Amino acid sequence: MIKKSLLQASCLALALAATAQKVEWRTSTEGNYWQLNKSAKLTTAPAAGAQLIEITDNRMQTLDGMGGCFNELGWDVLCEISPEQRQDVINKLFSKEEANFTYCRMPIGSSDFAMNYYSLCDVDGDYNMINFSIDRDRHILLRYIKEAQKVQPGLKIWGSPWTPPAWMKANNHYASSYDNDKPNHNGLPREKEQELDRTGIRMEKGVLQAYALYFSKYVQAYAKQGVKIYAINVQNEPCSPTKYSSCPWNPQDLAYFVGNFMGPQFEKDGLDTEIYLGTCNRDNPDWSRTALNDPKAKKYWAGEGFQWDGKGAIPYINKEYPHLKMMHTEAECGNGSNDWGAAEHTWWQMSHYLRNGCVVFSYWNMVLSKGNVSPWGWKQNALISVDPATQTVTYNPEFYLMKHLCHWLNPGDVRLETSDRDDVLAFACNDGSKVVMLVNRTGDDRSLSIKVGNQYLNQVLKPHSFHTIYLK
Repeated sequence: MIKKSLLQASCLALALAATAQKVEWRTSTEGNYWQLNKSAKLTTAPAAGAQLIEITDNRMQTLDGMGGCFNELGWDVLCEISPEQRQDVINKLFSKEEANFTYCRMPIGSSDFAMNYYSLCDVDGDYNMINFSIDRDRHILLRYIKEAQKVQPGLKIWGSPWTPPAWMKANNHYASSYDNDKPNHNGLPREKEQELDRTGIRMEKGVLQAYALYFSKYVQAYAKQGVKIYAINVQNEPCSPTKYSSCPWNPQDLAYFVGNFMGPQFEKDGLDTEIYLGTCNRDNPDWSRTALNDPKAKKYWAGEGFQWDGKGAIPYINKEYPHLKMMHTEAECGNGSNDWGAAEHTWWQMSHYLRNGCVVFSYWNMVLSKGNVSPWGWKQNALISVDPATQTVTYNPEFYLMKHLCHWLNPGDVRLETSDRDDVLAFACNDGSKVVMLVNRTGDDRSLSIKVGNQYLNQVLKPHSFHTIYLK
C-alpha cells in the first residue's frame, strides 16, 4: 500500500532535454544489486497520484570527484588473494564500467588502519628533513595507488596526516590518548595523554618550519612517482585526541601554521597542491571561522574538509564562505555492520554533504579483511570484505550505493538544484547527459513521475531501494 504522504506531489523545477534519446535505469535492493530496469520508458503523461519529481537547471557546485581511501590494511589483504581476484577488485572500484572512483584519499604516514605507527621522517630532531623518505609507501600504499591508476589513469589523490612525526609532538608519541580498553596497548602512558583543544604539536618555530617542509617533500616525492597530490587536509580530525595516530589542534594554532609556514613553503617550492582546513569533526562553526578568518592563513585556504560531527558545521560554512570549496572527507564507519541500514545511513550523508556544497565525497576504507577490525580494536565497515582463509570477496551494500553515485559521474560534472530534501540528487554531466539518483528508505512502495522536458518517467520504487537514472 502506497502511503498518502508519498503520493503527494512535490515540485522540484526541471531542465533535462526536451526529449531524451537514451534512458538507462539501474536499481538495487538488498541482495539484488545494480539491476537494469527494463520497464523504464518515457511517456507523455505523469502517472495518476504519483509524486512529481522535477529537476531545475540551476547549476550548483562543480565536482572534483568521488572515491574512497587507500589504507595499508586494505592492500595487505588484497595481497592474500589471487592476482586475478585482486585485479577484479581494483576493476570494480576504479573502472569506468564499474564504480568509477576518480578522487581518493590517502593517509600521510600512519592512520588507524595502517599496520602500525610510522611517519615519513622518524629521526628525532631532523629539522631539515634529511631522512625524509616514502620508501615504506613505495612497497604498500603506492603499489595500491598505482594499480588503481592503471584502471583509472586520471585518478586524483588527496592526502591528510593523522599525526606529525612523533618527535614533533609535545608528548613525543604518535597517539594522543591512553588506551583504556587495552592498557599499554598503544604504548602511551596515561601521564602523556593530550587534552582536547590543546594543540599536540610543539608550537616552536623550528618544528613548524620542519613540518611545513615535511608536507612539501611529501608532495614532491609522490610527484616523482607519477602521483600528483591535488589537495591536503592539514590534520585528520583535529578535534579528537585518540588512542591511535592523532594530533589535536586548536584553530588558532592550525591557522598560524598554515599562514606562516605551510603556505609560504608551498609558494617557495612552486606547489599548486590545494590546502584545506580539516578534516573538521566539530559541529561548532566558530571553530572553522576562527581558522578561515585568520589574516595570514586565509590567502592559502582552498576550502574545508568535513567528517563525522563536522556535518553540523558545513551548512553554515558553505553559505558564509562561497569562495571556498567544501569536501566530504570520510564516511561514518558503521561499526562493522556492512548491512543495508549502514548503506541507507551513508546515503543520508551523501545527500547532506552534496546538498551543502561538497565537491568531493570520500568513503572511508574501500577494502578490509573479513572482520574489519583496526589494530586498535575498532570494527568498521568497508565497501569490500575479503576473507583470505576461503579466498572469497564480498561486495557490501555500500559498494553498490557508491556505484549508484559514481558510475556516471566524473570531475567537472555539476550538481543541479533540487528541492526534495533527502531522497534525490541530480547532476549535469560534461557529455550533455543528466544523472538522477533516487532512494526509497521507507518500507512502502513509492510512486514517482520524473519529468523529462515534456515527457515523463513513471515508476514505482520498491521499499528500501537505490536507483540511478542516466538520461541523454
